[in-house]
Amino acid sequence: MLQIGTYHTLEILRLTPPGLFLGDGNKENEVLLPNKYIPKEYNIGDKIQVFVYQDFDERVVATTLEPKITLNTAAMLRVVDKSNIGVFMNWGLEKDLLVPFSEQLTSMRVGNRYLIYMYFDEASGRLVGTQKYSKFLSNETIDFKEGDEVEIIIADNTPLGGNVIVNGKHKGLIYHDEIFQEIDTGDRLKGYIKKIREQNKLDISLQPIGLASIEPNADKILKVLNKNGGRLELSDNSSPELIYETLGMSKKLFKKALGALYKQKRIVISPNQIELVKE
Repeated sequence: MLQIGTYHTLEILRLTPPGLFLGDGNKENEVLLPNKYIPKEYNIGDKIQVFVYQDFDERVVATTLEPKITLNTAAMLRVVDKSNIGVFMNWGLEKDLLVPFSEQLTSMRVGNRYLIYMYFDEASGRLVGTQKYSKFLSNETIDFKEGDEVEIIIADNTPLGGNVIVNGKHKGLIYHDEIFQEIDTGDRLKGYIKKIREQNKLDISLQPIGLASIEPNADKILKVLNKNGGRLELSDNSSPELIYETLGMSKKLFKKALGALYKQKRIVISPNQIELVKE
């Protein structure tokens, strides 16, 4: 059977009164795309990307609608209804996503948005939402090295920094003093493995690490310099806040890129400013 909660690229097999049947060559994987989701133009034998889930009657069906969340990922969703078993979240499809009371960390109110992780519940055979995302994450086995680019979701704040979900499977942390931009719970961003600590704890940066960060940041400084007539009132003595406001990078990365440009004799550094070398 097709994995529900995920996208599939399937072949259009035949048209029937309720809609198109799609498949991948395995009879057990045939699924209905109801009439309301059929594209205006199609041919039997065409390939089509669809999202597979369960409708109101718990039947596995396909849709061309795009959900706000997929299996084993997290997203900010809004509560649209409440019942005696839990709350229902709008995730972009006709049938809302259930978050049972047992999967809630807070009293969830209709109209409010919460970070929800979606998983497949083996006991009920349904897609279910939870606030308890941590139990689905593990750092026991990781396949990273320092400097690697990863996909992160901002989860919640701690005294040390922001907890993040890394590649949908692992836990990570961005320290408060290394956050130089506005971030909100549920944001999906690119991150970088800054350090792998004992027990595979992951320190995450929002900016490239080491040498990989120098070239793009140096290029950015040159572009801003050119835009400002070859001069910027920034230097090693400038505050981290002013550097980030002007260039969108941390002071550490700014100084690295500055050093690279200076060695290349592209800039002149003064106590209170930097200038392009005149050719």
